[in-house]
Amino acid sequence: MPSLAVNVDHVATLREARKINIPDPVTAAAMVELAGADGVVVHLREDRRHIQDRDVRLLRETIKTKLILEMATTSAMIAIALEIKPDLVTLVPEKREELTTEGGLDLSLHKDAVSDAVQALQKGGIPVSIFVDPDLDQIKLAHRIDANCVEIHTGTFCDADTPKKGSEAFKKIVNSAKLAHKLKLRVNAGHGLGYQTIKAFKKLSEIDEFSIGHSIIARAVFVGLDQAVREMIALIKEL
Repeated sequence: MPSLAVNVDHVATLREARKINIPDPVTAAAMVELAGADGVVVHLREDRRHIQDRDVRLLRETIKTKLILEMATTSAMIAIALEIKPDLVTLVPEKREELTTEGGLDLSLHKDAVSDAVQALQKGGIPVSIFVDPDLDQIKLAHRIDANCVEIHTGTFCDADTPKKGSEAFKKIVNSAKLAHKLKLRVNAGHGLGYQTIKAFKKLSEIDEFSIGHSIIARAVFVGLDQAVREMIALIKEL
């Protein structure tokens, strides 16, 4: 069964809306672990719009499963990761004006910088995943620069407004996952996944882990965080 890593960024987003100390993403992380999640994801952005440095340090001290740190490929972020020692770093593109990450890292344009980041992090004992679009060339490049893992961007599929577009986007995910698995990369998937779209991944055994945040936190507003996580885990068990 694929594992589930829950992104708690949006708990911090709500906290930062008032610049106070609630709700606490560290408490949320403990709750998703108790509900059965296999890991916790946070994105420490350069503009610190939600998760803060203190959050990451506290999470490193308290998380019992695994801490996945999403970050840009900057020297400042690499230094923080080498200090904190998350269980996995996921390298992602980052633009200050975006609402959320809009797509995968383009390794054809940024291969050297990403390769340097991968080497620095791995030398520090941290395995590295690269967030990429479902594109075979991107998967090959991730393998070429010795990434441990790829996280395949599922947003185009999840946001498709016609069945045809959805089918075309999902086919790219399938082909990318199969190639990554063949190249012995660990295969994660994330972005935009929800309680309906997750069902499409039935029998796609190449996926090792789903990274899901917004849909779980949104559902938690109505049913509570524990139930929201357990409902997603139940759906993943059926895949």
